[in-house]
Amino acid sequence: LAGLVVGLALIPESIAFSAIAGVDPQVGLYASFCIAVTIAFFGGRTAMISAATGAMALLMVTLVKDHGLQYLFATTILTGIIQIVAGYFKVAKLMRFVSQSVVYGFVNALAILIFVAQIPELARMNLTGYFFVGLGLLIVYLFPQIPKFGKIIPSPLICIILLSLFALLSGAEMRTVSDLGKFPDTLPIFLIPDIPLNFETLKIIFPYAITLATVGLLETMMTTTIVNEVTQTEADRHKECRGQGIANMVSGFMGGMAGCAMIGQSIINVSSGARTRLSTLVAGVFLLCLVVFFKDGLTYIPMAALVSIMIMVAFTTFNWDSVKNFSKHPKQSNIVMLTVVIIVLATHNLALGVITGVLLSALFLVNKLENAVKVQSELFNNSTRKYTIHGQIFFSSSSKFYQFFDFNESIENV
Repeated sequence: LAGLVVGLALIPESIAFSAIAGVDPQVGLYASFCIAVTIAFFGGRTAMISAATGAMALLMVTLVKDHGLQYLFATTILTGIIQIVAGYFKVAKLMRFVSQSVVYGFVNALAILIFVAQIPELARMNLTGYFFVGLGLLIVYLFPQIPKFGKIIPSPLICIILLSLFALLSGAEMRTVSDLGKFPDTLPIFLIPDIPLNFETLKIIFPYAITLATVGLLETMMTTTIVNEVTQTEADRHKECRGQGIANMVSGFMGGMAGCAMIGQSIINVSSGARTRLSTLVAGVFLLCLVVFFKDGLTYIPMAALVSIMIMVAFTTFNWDSVKNFSKHPKQSNIVMLTVVIIVLATHNLALGVITGVLLSALFLVNKLENAVKVQSELFNNSTRKYTIHGQIFFSSSSKFYQFFDFNESIENV
């Protein structure tokens, strides 16, 4: 049931991300299907959703514009190879350098981006559309309170079904999922990118592939951390890296673009009660079946239903504790969190925000350790001086450490 909700929610996002990258809707839809199904078998974090994402789509714009679609497929395959290598070399261990304040900043920025992404759709709506969005939010929040049924059936699925029926019976005029673009007519087929296999091609695609692989793994590891916290379970990060690589290779060979884990969809999945790989598999298969075989049925699903679900995701993703207890948190942690949020919102680049946050955390830590060096000095019988040292001595604190000692003192023993 959770997978069905995610499958429906993936359709508008996959199409939107295809538009960002400058490719046909089917490229994003095929990618989401291939990645979700593959990661269900090869991933290391159960119940997490991976598909085409906005962060990855933004990095493909110039590649598609300058070199075309075939080069995008080749880059996607190379991205997968790099991620598989990263998984075997256990690059995910670097996640231990990401502080809690960076994670909070990342999550809060993403929640704001998810909400902001709904504004263009809200701007197109009339009063009927706003009424449907409000009704959808009420269903999403109130349905879980119903005894027995509330916990069994995911409230976003009920929201989609009820609003679709209501729109159909009332004959309300509003945008539906089918208005987003032309859906594919066939299943994806295996293809080898039609490009020259030489060093010149490698020079073109390698820089894009490295960037895509880095951003993809970073976003995936951050999502893994959040899903771990929500489900109170641990995941195999190295297996997840390899799984993402395999999924991107499959996507490239099947006419899709590169993708990674999605925080918004993963939150929908686990908050709907999913805990196993089945939900991820169902999401991918259901997405493809909907757009290829049952696309006529999509004409009944109002965009208002999906907008209300994504607004709910934005509110549940945001870490409200970071705002509520802002004054109680250390000043340095707040600065790191706010910096990550500002950079991500300004650039729409989650990786840049996280890297800046990690560097800022490191600088604060170095400053803290530098000031943590303490030396106590005692004189015995005017002939012996005893120094007692506390703290960390390293390149940054060494100069301060040096200042504690009196080298000109006339003393017999130190």
